[in-house]
Amino acid sequence: MAKVLVVEDDRELAANVQRWLEFDKHVVETAHDGKQASEMLRFYKYDLIILDWGLPEASGIDVLREFRKSGGNSPVLFLTGKGAVEDKEMGFNTGADDYLTKPFDMRELSARCKAILRRPNSIVGDVLELEGLSIDVSSHRVIRDGEPINVSQQEFALLEFLVRHQGQVFAPEAILDRVWKSTSDSTPAVVRSHIKSLRKKLDVEGRRSFIKNVHGVGYCFDNGS
Repeated sequence: MAKVLVVEDDRELAANVQRWLEFDKHVVETAHDGKQASEMLRFYKYDLIILDWGLPEASGIDVLREFRKSGGNSPVLFLTGKGAVEDKEMGFNTGADDYLTKPFDMRELSARCKAILRRPNSIVGDVLELEGLSIDVSSHRVIRDGEPINVSQQEFALLEFLVRHQGQVFAPEAILDRVWKSTSDSTPAVVRSHIKSLRKKLDVEGRRSFIKNVHGVGYCFDNGS
């Protein structure tokens, strides 16, 4: 479950991609021109950006170039009707991570997104197993000591985010920015409430908590290393 920005000026295609990725349990937001995309990338964080090449206001290449120049390191998948090797070379040289030529099958889009999110510094694998805890990010199942744990969709998104970035400490505000929709009116108190709920479901008396509270800083997934 990743936070994805889809930038596509064909609103029908953008809506179809959004529905498809949301069916895959991702949090998806959309932009329909280059200017809007750049503004969203300036203020919000995303795990993956799906970017059309031919956009109004500013081209996908211009958006990507500005994003990389400003230090943005989220992976970018280009969607475009341009299939020439020279165009692909330009995209990759500008900082794209993958390239999908239109028209495309949504199943291939899913497969490419999954592959990108598996790369280093993104997801840690389909299944994480640690001290009796099993988190399957493909089937969205959480198991503790052989017993399935019932978590809400938002709780799973939060848990998966922490697992993807295990060992890194995030303030509630940063978690809100990365896990909740950018348009959400949720507050850091909601993040704390979800953390508390997850701990109640995951923790076992006498054993360390997987979700660690770093006093005055925030939360992290503690892998015990």
